[in-house]
Amino acid sequence: MNHPQIPLFLTTAISYVNGEPHVGHALELLIADAYVRHQRQRGRLVRFTGGTDDHSLKNLRAAEALGIAPLEYVRRQGERFEQLPRALGVELDDYLHTSSDARHAPAVLALWERCRATGDLYQREYWGLYCNGCEAFISETELVRGGCAVHREPLERISETNWFFRLSRYEGKLLTLLQSGSLAVEPRERHNEVVSFVRQGLRDFSVSRSRARARGFGLGVPGDDSQVIYVWFDALANYLSLLGFPEEGSGLARYWSEAPAAREHLIGKDILRFHAVYWPALLLSAGLPLPTCIKTHGYVTRDGVKIGKSLGNGVDPFELVARFGIEAVRFYFLRHLHTTKDSDLRVERLIEAHDSELAGKLGNLLQRTASLAARHPELVSVKACTAPSDADTELAQAARHALSGVAQAVDDFALQQAVASILELVAAANRYADAQEPWTLSRKVRTVSTPRAAAELQVQLGHVLWHLFESLRVTAVLLAPFLPGTASTIATRLGVPPSELLTLERARFGLRQRYRPRGGGPLFPRLGTAVSPLTAPL
Repeated sequence: MNHPQIPLFLTTAISYVNGEPHVGHALELLIADAYVRHQRQRGRLVRFTGGTDDHSLKNLRAAEALGIAPLEYVRRQGERFEQLPRALGVELDDYLHTSSDARHAPAVLALWERCRATGDLYQREYWGLYCNGCEAFISETELVRGGCAVHREPLERISETNWFFRLSRYEGKLLTLLQSGSLAVEPRERHNEVVSFVRQGLRDFSVSRSRARARGFGLGVPGDDSQVIYVWFDALANYLSLLGFPEEGSGLARYWSEAPAAREHLIGKDILRFHAVYWPALLLSAGLPLPTCIKTHGYVTRDGVKIGKSLGNGVDPFELVARFGIEAVRFYFLRHLHTTKDSDLRVERLIEAHDSELAGKLGNLLQRTASLAARHPELVSVKACTAPSDADTELAQAARHALSGVAQAVDDFALQQAVASILELVAAANRYADAQEPWTLSRKVRTVSTPRAAAELQVQLGHVLWHLFESLRVTAVLLAPFLPGTASTIATRLGVPPSELLTLERARFGLRQRYRPRGGGPLFPRLGTAVSPLTAPL
């Protein structure tokens, strides 16, 4: 549904705050930010949100371990998590803390009452094995070596009376929606996982916890003082509370309750079942539209092991940005960490990618092209009124391929391939420069003996420089969603207005006729070996 006339509501998963933010949170935010910026370039109306998931037992236990009141703990930690998007250059439209945002509790309670009104909530006694890391009961068939497949901490055996949701009632409907594509999951292998899970049969699941076990932390079940609402029921409702549910305001109408609209959730694969099965079933029960797509990204790993708060192998994204800068971190995460597959984080690769691809190829192209223009202030780089050479045509074709390649890769939810397509244009421009040798033309302009010969060489040099500047301009437009700071700097050096970066149509080769570039230092000072890539603590 990547149609410019269809509004997009894109949410990121709201985070537990029982530890510090790690690079897994950073990856999700960066993928979402680049995706949203690209969609806005296409002219789409977008609302992009994030937040924190406060009413969890893990947050409660972390607070108790520190001797801090739970609400104070989640407030402090929530502020730290809210700083992360800003540190990464991510621009969210809204951010919600489930324990303190006045919009949230009314939405959760309204959703609860709608599900109860349809007869989908009931009480029964329950026992099971509970994973505190997942905040979920784990069935015997899901055990891996006697424990949770994701978290290493021991499972707890819990027995209590809870409220349950009749998930089994929606098995057939969910399967139909998944198979028809009305409810899509990306990438395809995750879609197949969800279909397989539903086909195995759905069991009703608990949507409350005893107030005693939760120490009273959480939203109370209406009419039942012994229970608090299960953290996942509470958390999933944030996608509605961010839009003002149950009040039918303009946000809810535009992005959720009125068609057409693209309602997309970007999440990690470990919480796919909650978003692609439980959440749609709750919405069906409440008589509300479903998300249209669940986009699932891979894990960030270290030595093949998922990075996570509870696993003790986290990497501080704030420290990465402080050491290497926003643009280097954004480039590495969006180019060298796969969008949908697990990827190992290697600091030495971050440094290498920055210095070889950004500094060595893109930065060098801008620097040497702008430097040549600066040597000829009398020269205005203008598209020549002559038939294009084969080299000119090849460069223009590379720009067209880059534009189509970026658009297709974003549609395929393969952002790493989108950035690769941009780098292919940079490579083509460098080949063009090497073949046309504008530096040789520059020397000849200053050494020829006749004004007429100099004028002819100037026209030729201006023609070559125009093609290089045009390639850099197209690169900047395409790169803007991924490296907005870099794109803005390139535009400034070329003398191009910043507004040109906001529209994807401006990434068509040949739209500008004249350039008056400005000088400047290196676009990407090399990181080199200032920080040891193998031994520096993170």
